[in-house]
Amino acid sequence: MRERRWRTFSASCQVPRTLLNQILPRFAHGLISLLPFLAVFVLLTGCGPSVNRYLLIEQSLLAGDPQRAAAIVEQTEKEYGAKQRLLYQMDRGMVLQLAGQYQQSSAVLEQAEEEVERLYTRTIRSETAAFLTNDNALPYEGDAYEHVMINVIKALNYAVQGQLQEALVEARRIDHRLNVLSDRVKDADRYRNDGFARYLSGILYEATGDLNNAFIAYRNAYEAYGSMQRWSKVSAPPSLRSDLLRTAEALGLTTEFAEYRQAFPEVQWQPSSSQEQLAQVVMISYNGRAPRKEDLFLDLPISLDALQLVLLNRGVFQSPYGRDRVADSVLYGLNGEVVRVALPRLVAQKTRVISESMTLTDSLGHSVTVRSEPAQNITALAEKILSERLPSITVKAVARAATKFAMAEGITRGAQHAAGRDDAPWVGLLVALLTHGLAVASEEADKRSWQTLPDEIHIARAWVPPGQYQVSIRLPGHGGIEGKERQTIALTEGQTRFIIQRVMQ
Repeated sequence: MRERRWRTFSASCQVPRTLLNQILPRFAHGLISLLPFLAVFVLLTGCGPSVNRYLLIEQSLLAGDPQRAAAIVEQTEKEYGAKQRLLYQMDRGMVLQLAGQYQQSSAVLEQAEEEVERLYTRTIRSETAAFLTNDNALPYEGDAYEHVMINVIKALNYAVQGQLQEALVEARRIDHRLNVLSDRVKDADRYRNDGFARYLSGILYEATGDLNNAFIAYRNAYEAYGSMQRWSKVSAPPSLRSDLLRTAEALGLTTEFAEYRQAFPEVQWQPSSSQEQLAQVVMISYNGRAPRKEDLFLDLPISLDALQLVLLNRGVFQSPYGRDRVADSVLYGLNGEVVRVALPRLVAQKTRVISESMTLTDSLGHSVTVRSEPAQNITALAEKILSERLPSITVKAVARAATKFAMAEGITRGAQHAAGRDDAPWVGLLVALLTHGLAVASEEADKRSWQTLPDEIHIARAWVPPGQYQVSIRLPGHGGIEGKERQTIALTEGQTRFIIQRVMQ
C-alpha cells in the first residue's frame, strides 16, 4: 500500500487535469469530515514554557532589577494559562521575594500550596487529552522538592521580616510534608527528605529559643544530608555540626553530645551560654540558575525504508536544536512509518560561585568575616526526581506514540476506503501526510519546571555582639573579587537577622 502511495506521488506530474478535478472534490469532502478530529488534535497539543519569558526574567535579575522581573511574570499570566497555574504562582512568589515584596510573595505562595493540594485529583478528560497529544495538556503539578521549596521560601519571607512565629508555622508544614513524603516513598535512595529544609527549620526554632525542637530539626537535617549525599553532592555544612554539639550540650544530652563530639573532632563550636548575649546574622544566597528541560526525540522506524529515512534525516536520537520540526513532520508524514517519542532531558546551568564571604563591621571598625557553605543543590534534586520518573514517563510516551500512530493508520485506511478504488492512493497519501504528520508534530516532552529557582543555595551564619553593623558580601568574580551592595543593620541581644541575596552567575 505504501509503495503504491509513493509510486502515485512520483508520477504526479503525469496525472491529467480532468482526473485531478475528479479527485480533489472527493478529497476535500474527506478532509472536511476529518476537520473536527484534526482541530482537537492541534488544540490539545500543549505548549512548553516560553523561553523568552525566562530570558527576560534572567536579564532583569542580572541587571539587579527584581521589580522588573516580578512585573514580567505578572504581565505574562495569560501566557502561563490554566494548565500552568501552579507554575505561575511559584514563579511569581519567587520573584516577589527577590523584589522585597515579602507579604505579597507569601500570599501568592499560599495559593500555590492550595493548588498543590487541589491538583491531587485529576480529571479523566485531562488524562485523555494528554494521551492523545502530550503531557503538556495536563495541569502542572510540580515535583516533590518544589512543593517543599514553597514552604521554604514562605518561611524565609517571614524570617526576613522578623516574624519568626509565622516562619515556624512554615517549619511545621515542612516537617509534615517531609514526614508524609517519607511514609509514601519507602526507597531510602530516592528523594524523601530534605537536608536544607530541615536545617532551616532548626535555625528558626533556635532563633525563638526552642532548643528542643531545634535539636530535633538539626538531627533530622544531619541524617537527611547523609542519606542524600551520594546523589545530591552536598554534605552536612560544618555549621550544622556545630549546632548539633551546641544544642545537645545545652539540653544536657550527654550521650548524643559524646557521639557527635566523636563524629566531629575537627569542628570548632561555642556553647550556648557563651552566645546568649550575642546576635546572629543568617545570610541565604541563591546562586546560579535552575536547570531547564529540553526535548530528546526518539524517531523509531517500523520498516527498513523508514530506518534508512531516519538515519539519513539526522539519526534516531535527536536533540531539538538545529532542527526543523515542521520539515520532520512532513517528511515522516509522507513516509508514514516513523513513530516519534519525546522525552524530557535536563540541562544543568551550574553556578560559578563556590562560596561567598560575609563581613560585619561595627561602628568602631571591628569586623567579623564568615564564609558561606553550600546547603542545597537544586539541580541535583531535579536530576534525581527526573531519573526516578523517567521509566514511567518513557512507558507512557511510547504507548502514547503507538496509539497516535494506530489512530493515524486507521483514519488513513478509512479515508482510502471511502475514496474508492481509483482515488485511494492519492487520498491515502495526503491523509497520511496529515495524520502521521500531526502525530509527529504533536509529540513533545513536558519541559515545565520552576525555573526561577537558583542552582544552589548557600548559607553563612555569624554571631556578633549587639550593635549597628555594615554588612558586605563578596563573591568570586572574573579575575578577582566582586563586591555586593552593602547594607547597614541594627542588632539587639538574642536577635537573629536573616538576609537574602540573589547571584545569577
